[in-house]
Amino acid sequence: MRLSAGLGILPEAVRQRHTDYVKSQQQDDGGFAGREGSSDLYYTSFALRSLAILGELEGQTAETAAHFVERRLSGQESIVDFFSLIYSGALLDTAAGIDVFSEASPSWKSNVTDTLEKLRREDGGYAKGAEGAISSTYHTFLVLICLQLLDCEIPNPDRVIQFLKSQAGEDGGFREIRASKRAGTNPTAAAIATLRILGGLTPEIREATLDLLVEMQTDEGGLRANTRIPIADLLSTFTGSLTLLDLDGLDEIDTAAVVQYIAAMEREEGGFHAAAWDTHCDVGYTFYGLGCRALFAASS
Repeated sequence: MRLSAGLGILPEAVRQRHTDYVKSQQQDDGGFAGREGSSDLYYTSFALRSLAILGELEGQTAETAAHFVERRLSGQESIVDFFSLIYSGALLDTAAGIDVFSEASPSWKSNVTDTLEKLRREDGGYAKGAEGAISSTYHTFLVLICLQLLDCEIPNPDRVIQFLKSQAGEDGGFREIRASKRAGTNPTAAAIATLRILGGLTPEIREATLDLLVEMQTDEGGLRANTRIPIADLLSTFTGSLTLLDLDGLDEIDTAAVVQYIAAMEREEGGFHAAAWDTHCDVGYTFYGLGCRALFAASS
C-alpha cells in the first residue's frame, strides 16, 4: 500500500509512461516478456506488481495475464517459481477480483505447502530447490511470504529465526549462504523482513544492519549489492532503502543522492535500467525503479 501511495504523489505523465512501458511487454499468451523476449512467469510477476502499485492492474490486461498464470498451476519446482505463481495470483485477486486458483484441485494448496517444506534443511532454513543442499536466506524469506499468501503458518518459526541469526555477517547484515565471506544488501533485506514478521528482530541486529546498509551507498548515490561490488544497482537500492525505512534509519544515508541515482536509471520513454552499465531495461528492474520512486516520492 505504501508503494501505491508513494506513486500516487508523482505526476500523471510519469505514471502513465511507466504503465505504457510495462503493458507493452505483455505477450499474446498473456504473460510478460523477460530479456529473452518470450513470456516468463518470473517477469510476469514483476509486471503485475508494477501495474498493481500503479493502480493499472485491471481489464483486458489482467484477464489475459490471469489466463497465463492459470496455465502454470502445475510444474513448478523452485521456490522462485512458487513465489512468482502465488504472488501473481494474489495480485490478480486483490487488484482485479480474478481468482486464478478457483479451478485448482482441492489438494493443490496442501501439495504446495508440502513441496515447500521438503526444501527445508537441517539448519532450519530453506534451499532454492529440491537438489539444493544449502539453505538460502533469500529463499527462506520467499517461503515465508508464500505461506502467508496461502494463509498458512510456517512450521517451527523459531528454527527459522535461529537459522537467520547464524547467517549474520561479522560486520553487520546477513549472508545469502553459510559459505559466503561477506554480508550483502539483498540477503540482509530478506533476513530483516523475515525477522520482523517472526518477531526475531533485536536492537543489536537493527544497529548492525544500519551500519552495513549505510556502507553500501556509493558515490553514484545508489546502494550496491556488497562491499566488493563498486557499482550501485536498482535492486539493492530498493531493498536497502526499504529496509532502512522499516528500521527507521533512512535518514542515515544521503537521500538526495539516492533520488538523483534513481532519476539517472529512469528512461524518458518509460522503464528503468538495472545499473549504470545496463543498456536495456525490463519489467523486473522497472518494478524496483518504481518502488524506489515511491519510497522517495516526497523528496523527488
